[in-house]
Order: sequence, then structure tokens, then C-alpha cells
Amino acid sequence: MKKNELDAYLLKEGLRRPDLEIIKEGKTGHGILIENDGFMYLKNSKENQMIREGIENGEWNIPHPFVVDAVFQKFGIKNANGRIYPEEVLKKQVEIYQQKIDERRALGELNHPAESTIDLDRIAINIIELHWEGRTLVGKLEINTSYGFRKYGIVSTRGDQMANLLLNGYKIGVSSRGVGSVEQKLGQYIVGDDFELICWDVVSDPSTNNAFISMDGENGLIPWLENTERKEENKDLISEKIQKIKDILKN
Repeated sequence: MKKNELDAYLLKEGLRRPDLEIIKEGKTGHGILIENDGFMYLKNSKENQMIREGIENGEWNIPHPFVVDAVFQKFGIKNANGRIYPEEVLKKQVEIYQQKIDERRALGELNHPAESTIDLDRIAINIIELHWEGRTLVGKLEINTSYGFRKYGIVSTRGDQMANLLLNGYKIGVSSRGVGSVEQKLGQYIVGDDFELICWDVVSDPSTNNAFISMDGENGLIPWLENTERKEENKDLISEKIQKIKDILKN
């Protein structure tokens, strides 16, 4: 079977999506939506300090599984790409995504491909837990490290590269990848209810402000979570505009 025939067959059977373009900042339409919504880095916790001191002393002792805490994404807040994910849209997709977590296939790549499929050769992480803190999605991810890296520090996989960067103190972003539509309403770029979440990948540059990954547990995430006790009258203007949009659509 020729390549073009194979592509047509996979597309017909729903095994491959049609070619889609990435929707850039300030643009509307239907395509791939990439939001660099989180960071990860090793902070100076007691456990992390012990790892670093061991490395400096020639003792290579990498945790297995290598699990870090993360802020993944937020709803109702404009990100650096200028887009807003309504609460019901993002929560629905996270609920669907939970099945992948349960089946240990919530995989993510190192760096974003311009595609709507996941390449197993580029796998770096597996998300193992997600939950909401107010409008902020937080959770845990496991870095896919190899035996050679854990035993000898040999970097041979994407996960090894990622872990090595973290151990050297670099900040690394976590970024969502999905397919859906963006519409402009009342001057805001709103993600539509046809949005489908594909995964979260590991990247170098985030688009949601103050979203980090930490090995200090949930306490390490506190500085980047919004105040969940904020009073209703102090909700930001964006949330009010979204409600106005809903009212207009109802009428």
C-alpha cells in the first residue's frame, strides 16, 4: 500500500486526524491549540538538596519513580497566547482525560510537535494525578527515566534529558496540546466547546503566568495558586465578560 493510500485509509478509519494548522495568538478558527501553561523545576527542599549533594560527591542516586508536582492549566484567565478556556470546556476535557491517567497512558512528549498525535519515540512524562484547586489544575507527573540514567547518569531518552535539566536547576515548562476552535467575543479570544485535549508536553516556555512544577510537594505550588478564598465580588473582568457572552447567546 502506497503512503498516500495508507494516509487516506487511516484518516477514513479515524486513526489519524486531517492535517491541521496551529492557531496562533490573536487568531480565530479551528486547529491545533498549544498552551504553554506550566513550569517545573527542582527547588531547594531537603530531599532535593540531598540528591544534589550526592551528585557532587559522586553518588548518583536518582529517585524512581521520579515524580514531581505541577500546575498544569487554568480556566477563566487569559493566558499569554491571549486565549481563555471557559470552566465547563476545560473541566469536561480533564474529566475525559482521567481515563488515560487510570490506564497509565497519559503520556507527553519533550517539546511540542506541530501535530495532533503523540509520538512514542519522544515520550518524556506520564501524568499520574490531576485535581482542581479553585480555577487551577494541579497534579503529579512521572518522568520517564531509563535504567542507564538512574544507575550511571547516562542520558539516552527524552525523559533522561528532562530529568537532567531539572537536576541542574533549569526551569522547564508544561504545555497543553489540543484541537478545537477559537472565537472572538466581546474583544476576547474564547476556546469553543468543541475543544479536545490531547496531552500535556514538556517545553521551555510557558504561556500561563505563575504556573510551576515542583518536587517540594503541594506546598511548593502554593505561591502560584490563586487565592481560593477570594470573594465573589472580586472576580476579574474576564469572568464577567464570559457570563455576558453566555447571556447574549441565551437571548
